[in-house]
This record gives sequence, structure tokens and C-alpha cells, in this order.
Amino acid sequence: MQDEPDIRRRFRALIIYWSGTGNTEKVARTIHNTLERQNITSIIMKVEEAEDVELYDYDLVFLGAPSYMWLPPDAIQRFIKNKMKLHDSRGDIKLCAPKLPGKRAVVFCTYSGPHTGLREATPVCKYMGQFFEHLGFDVIEEWYTIGEYHGREDRSTEGCLGDIRGRPNKEDLNQVENDVRRLLSSINAGK
Repeated sequence: MQDEPDIRRRFRALIIYWSGTGNTEKVARTIHNTLERQNITSIIMKVEEAEDVELYDYDLVFLGAPSYMWLPPDAIQRFIKNKMKLHDSRGDIKLCAPKLPGKRAVVFCTYSGPHTGLREATPVCKYMGQFFEHLGFDVIEEWYTIGEYHGREDRSTEGCLGDIRGRPNKEDLNQVENDVRRLLSSINAGK
């Protein structure tokens, strides 16, 4: 049997997230658990714990947040702004944002989208993705997962997505797990 390159021998992954209701945390933990089952070294932390983390120490960084009025919540925005200041002061941010070999990022968002659906979440991933692109990471995917709207049942039952109570549910989280496995296969294949 031919010895194929295997990312599990060298890969380090980091998952950073903010979750106010538990929706985004469910997705983050599913990503972490799936990586661990695939023998990938994976660290998971809330954004408040990640201020001193060196992102360049990781090959694959996930950043997740819910959509709050089309943007990431304040804690994620603060994290990004503080990291941008740090990386700018170190000279890490270059004109034309050249990609650094082997540095990849995935951004993910949970959303309820009671008014316009997925379009309420898209700016969140674009915002977070731009952060990574400025640092030279290749943003290889954006993931969106429906999550129950907490605090107003009508937003979870009468919004444009229909009845989303209890989401992300088992089916949603299975999709996240499948996305992680597919992503690792793609990276392992050198795509």
C-alpha cells in the first residue's frame, strides 16, 4: 500500500466562537468533536479566552458567531479589531493580502433569519472572512447553520424559514460533521 500524505500527522486546528444562546456553541463543539475523532489536534475556546492566542500557530482556524442585525456580536468584532491592531503593528498585514502557505480558515454562522433568511447571515461570514484574508489565511469555506431564535417564539415559528424551534437539531449537526469530514478529505487530497 502506497504511503499517502495525511494531514492528521501535522495538522493543528483551532475553533474560536461566541454564543449567546447555545446555538453557535453546538456547532463549534460538533466541529471540535469531529476533528478529534479524525485524530486532528483541536483546541476549542470562547472568543473571550482567545485574546492571547497566536493564530499563525494553527493550520486551520475556525471562527464562529451568530448573526446579530447582519453582523457578528460585539465580542467577535472586538476580537477582530484587537487582532487586526496587533497584526498591523507587527507588519503581518501586507498590501494585496498574499496567502500564507498552509494557513486556512473556515468561518461559520448560526442564524434565524426571520425577515430575509440566509441573507441576514451572509454579512457575518464575509466580515469574519475578511479578517482572515487580511492576515494571509485562505478562507476555504463559509458555513451557515439555522438556529432557533430565543426570546420571541414568533421569530422561530412565523419567520421566513418556518418553524425552526430546536435548531440546530441533530440533522443540522450531522451536516456540520459531514462538512468537517469533507473539508479534511479535500485538504488531505491537496485541493
